[in-house]
Amino acid sequence: MCAESVVNNQTSATTEDAQALEALPVDETLDHIEFHIRHDLQKRLDLYLRDRLPHHSRSMLQKLIRAGAALVNNRPAKSSTLLRAGDTVQLDIPPAVDHHALPENIPLQVIYEDDHFLAVNKQADLLVHPARGHWTGTLINALLYHAGQTAGTLSTGSDPWRPGIIHRLDRHTTGLILIAKTDEAHWRLAGQFERRTIHKTYLAIVHGVPALDNDMIDAPLGVHPGNREKYAVRTEGGRPAQTIYHVRERFGRSSLLELNPKTGRTHQLRVHLAHIGHPIVGDVTYGGRELTPLDITGPAAPPSPKPICPVIGRQALHAWRLHFVHPFSFTRMSLEAPLPADMLELLSVLRGTGR
Repeated sequence: MCAESVVNNQTSATTEDAQALEALPVDETLDHIEFHIRHDLQKRLDLYLRDRLPHHSRSMLQKLIRAGAALVNNRPAKSSTLLRAGDTVQLDIPPAVDHHALPENIPLQVIYEDDHFLAVNKQADLLVHPARGHWTGTLINALLYHAGQTAGTLSTGSDPWRPGIIHRLDRHTTGLILIAKTDEAHWRLAGQFERRTIHKTYLAIVHGVPALDNDMIDAPLGVHPGNREKYAVRTEGGRPAQTIYHVRERFGRSSLLELNPKTGRTHQLRVHLAHIGHPIVGDVTYGGRELTPLDITGPAAPPSPKPICPVIGRQALHAWRLHFVHPFSFTRMSLEAPLPADMLELLSVLRGTGR
């Protein structure tokens, strides 16, 4: 039987959220939270609070905002209020159900580690950190176990739910991710990401063959107008986004691309490649298709009653290399994560058929 396909599910308000909302008028039950916005985020208030408070559902946060529990610069705000540098956000919110990330013995492929940070080759189907409905089985749980086994630490960062996390990869994207072990290493590495001095290189297998060997995709991105769980090219109101691509191999009806994102927008590579008509193989969210051996080689035998499984059951996207400066020795570093088995198998089949 083939592996179960990935399905995106929208999260609704939890029972705990509803009970907490009913308790809103009782001041003694509320926590007062305050955030100071340091950068010009151009992000809606409800989306910002969802990211900062992952243990509360977005629908509950919107109800709290409508009830007047959220202030921006000491004035009642709307869910659609855009946050800018210098804003202060205040929120009175019912205490969340207490969740704690616990160590779990989940395999980790450590590419590099010293006293300040480590680099991990993240496997597919692994969330980076706990979120609504996914409190276990994440990279954070694996890192906590690794730290306990090696007498190591993880940075606290800006969010206690995401110790050590400087940047993220999508659940089904594999490859390099840097993890800070100390707070000082965290802000030094995070600063390199913010200044865009870290050079990131991805590998992707896409449908079709781009007309140009090299090009830059310059297309602003924003939330999809019809599905807030997705992103899309938005010429009006989108945030600037640039991706440079280089064609490494051609297979007739598909290609291996090397990608260098110049910005770091959510789903940027996936949306940009779909935008130019070359979605990533397996990325069904953005127009890609799962490829079976028959799709690639053509029928070589009579049809079988057994299901034909795809060669790869996720988007064929891998964070391959990182070039950056060590946060303490200031030496230039270059780390590389080997391709996972499913992408190697897909490439092997494509190279054997020229498709």
